[in-house]
Amino acid sequence: MTQSSKTVSADQPPLLLKAPNRPRLGCFPAESHTEFRLFCPRARAVTVEIFDSYEQTKGKRYPMNPNGDDIWQITLEGDFVGKLYGYHIQPPADEFFYRSRNADFVIADPYSKAVVARNHYLQHPRSLITAEEPFNWEGTSFVSPDDIRDLVIYEAHIKDLTSHSSAGSRWPGTYRGFADPEATGGINHLKKMGVNAVELLPLHKFAYFEPPHNEPISDGIINTWNVYGRNYWGYMTSFFFAPETIYASDGGIEPGAVTGRYNKAARELKNLVKTLHKNNITVILDVVFNHVSQYDLNPFKLIDKSYYFRLTEDGHYLSHSGCGNDFKTEAPMSRQLIVDSILYWMKEYHIDGFRFDLANLIDRETLQLIRQEAEKINPNVVLIAEPWGGGYDPVGFSNIGWASWNDQIRNGVKGSDPKNSKGFIFGHWHWESSREGLENFLAGTLLGRSNGRYHTSAHAVNYLESHDGYTLGDFIRIGLNPSKADQKHDRDEIARLGPAELRTAKLAALYLMASQGVPLIHAGQEWARTKVVEPMPNIKDPYAGRLDHNSYEKDNATNYLDFSHARLNTALVSYYRGLIALRLSAPALRKAKPGDLIFWNYSDSLHVTLQIKGEGSNDPYDYIITLNGNLHGVHRIHLPAGVWEVVVSPDIAGNDGFDVVAEYLNVEPTAGYILRKKRS
Repeated sequence: MTQSSKTVSADQPPLLLKAPNRPRLGCFPAESHTEFRLFCPRARAVTVEIFDSYEQTKGKRYPMNPNGDDIWQITLEGDFVGKLYGYHIQPPADEFFYRSRNADFVIADPYSKAVVARNHYLQHPRSLITAEEPFNWEGTSFVSPDDIRDLVIYEAHIKDLTSHSSAGSRWPGTYRGFADPEATGGINHLKKMGVNAVELLPLHKFAYFEPPHNEPISDGIINTWNVYGRNYWGYMTSFFFAPETIYASDGGIEPGAVTGRYNKAARELKNLVKTLHKNNITVILDVVFNHVSQYDLNPFKLIDKSYYFRLTEDGHYLSHSGCGNDFKTEAPMSRQLIVDSILYWMKEYHIDGFRFDLANLIDRETLQLIRQEAEKINPNVVLIAEPWGGGYDPVGFSNIGWASWNDQIRNGVKGSDPKNSKGFIFGHWHWESSREGLENFLAGTLLGRSNGRYHTSAHAVNYLESHDGYTLGDFIRIGLNPSKADQKHDRDEIARLGPAELRTAKLAALYLMASQGVPLIHAGQEWARTKVVEPMPNIKDPYAGRLDHNSYEKDNATNYLDFSHARLNTALVSYYRGLIALRLSAPALRKAKPGDLIFWNYSDSLHVTLQIKGEGSNDPYDYIITLNGNLHGVHRIHLPAGVWEVVVSPDIAGNDGFDVVAEYLNVEPTAGYILRKKRS
C-alpha cells in the first residue's frame, strides 16, 4: 500500500478539471483609473457608490454596464485608493431574491480585499479600495513539508493564546500579540512546545456580533440561544478575501466602533505569517465555505440568493450545515470564488494549508479543483477536511487524496460522551470500537481493517480535542467523576489535575503521539486546559461556573488560555513536549509502512502492544509501544532479545533514553511505554 499523501484510490482517479476562465472580479486600482467588476446574473441594473469616508451617508453613484457574461463592470478615471465603495442592485421581482430587508443597503463587494465595518450584528460593511503594497517577506516562503506526517499541528484561536494577562503580551488578542517576541503566549509558546504547525481558527472577515439576546430584528428572528450576542470562534464568514479586522491594531470589539479604516489587518497578519515561517512553523488556516454569515448584510444574500445558496422549493435556505444557510458550492461562480480565495491567500499571505469546515458540504468537483490549482502554487499544500456536513465521508476524501479529521481515534481513545460513552483511557469500550480498531488507530486507521477510513495514514489527522466539545482535560475530569459536569467550580482549583486525572491524560497523550498519521492538539491540551464558564456582568448565564462544552460565543476568560495553569500541571506539559520531540525525531513513529507494524496478542483486550520495524521508514531504531487501558490489571510483556532503551514511561517522555530493560517489562494500569533498540 502506498504511503504518499497525494494518493487516490485506484477506482477513482483524479479528474483533470478546467479552472474557471472568467474576468477577474473585484476592484482593481491603477495609476490613472480604477476598474470594478461584479457578478450579478439576475439584476436589472447595478450601480457602484464611492464614499470619501465611512461616515459619509451618500456617496457618488455610477451606473455599471453588463458585459454579456452576467458581470457588471465600469472603469472610472482617477485615483480612488483609500476611498470606500459598495453596490446597489435593482433585483428581479420574484420571491427567490432576498427582499426581506427592503432598505437600499450598500452591498459590499464579495471580492473585497479589505473591509471597513461597524461593530454591530449587521456590520454595515463597505469595501476599502487598496493599492497593491509591497511587503518584505525577507526571503521566507512556504514551509509545508513533503510529507504531511512530518507535522505536529497545534490548533489555536488568535485571541486565546494572547488575551489572558498570564500570556504577557504587549498587544493582547491581536496578530501583533501572537508574534510578540517578549510574550509567554503566542509564538513563543508554540516554540516552547516544539510543534511545527499551527492551525488558526477562521481569520476571514466574519460576523463577530450576533443579534442582541431576546430582541426581535427586522427579519423576525429573535436570538433566544446566545446570551452573549457574540460569535467568537469565527465560523460565520462574511468576506472570503479580507482578513478579520478586530485582531488588528486598528480593531477592537467595542460595540458600535468602526474597524478596518487603515487596513492594518493585512500588514499585521502578513507579519505574523512571516514570523511563524522564520521559525519553521507551517501556517494552516481554518476556512468556512459550506455556509456564510447568518445575520449581517452578507453580500451573497443581497446579490442573488437563489444563485449562491441551496434552497427549498419555496425559497427557504437549506441548512444541512446547521448554521442557517448552505452555500451552493457547485454553482460555477461560487466554485470560482472558492478557488480564487484559496489561491489568493496562498499568493498574498503565504498560507501553507487549509482546514475546511464541514467539507462534506462542498461538492467533489470543487474540492478536486482546489487541490489541482493549489498544488500549482505549492505542491506540498496542506489540505484537511472536516468530513461531516449532510453526511460523513472520510473515505471519500481519502479517495481524492485529502486528509481529514479522524473522529474514529478520538471516540475510541477517549469516547464520545464523558458520562455515557467512554473509551480506552477509562478502561471502557466506545460502542463503535473494538480491540482490532484500537490497533488500527495506531496503524493509521487504514481501510481494510477494523474502523478503517483511509488509504494511507497520511490522510489521518488524529486528534482527541479540538475547539468543539469539552476539552480533553474536562472530558477526563468528568469521565473520572461525573458529578463535576453539573457542579460549579473555582477555575484554579479544578485546573490542577489529581493523580488519576494526570495518569489518564498522559495515557491519552501517548496514544495520540504514538499513532501513525498526523497528530493535532488543541491549545492548552498540554496542561489539561479547563473551560469554566466565566461569570459576566449583566449577562445571566445559568451555566456560569460550570464546565463548558461549546464556548463558541464567549470572548472572555472561559476561552483565554491561563498560562498559570500550565505551571499547575508542569508534569503533563513536560510529557507533551517530550512526546513531540520524540515523534519528530523518529520517522517510524509517524510514517512506518503497514508491513512494518506487528501487533502482539493478549487475552486482555484493553492491553495493546505494537512492535515497529524502523528500517522501512529509514529510522535507525526499532520500537515497542505498549499501552494498558485496564484500570486494575498489571501486565508483564516479554521482550525480544536484547537490551531496550526506555524513552517514554508513565512519568517521563523524550528523545533521550533514561533507563534500559531486558527480557520483560511490567505495564501498570492506565499507563504506557515506548522502548527502542538500535539496529545493528
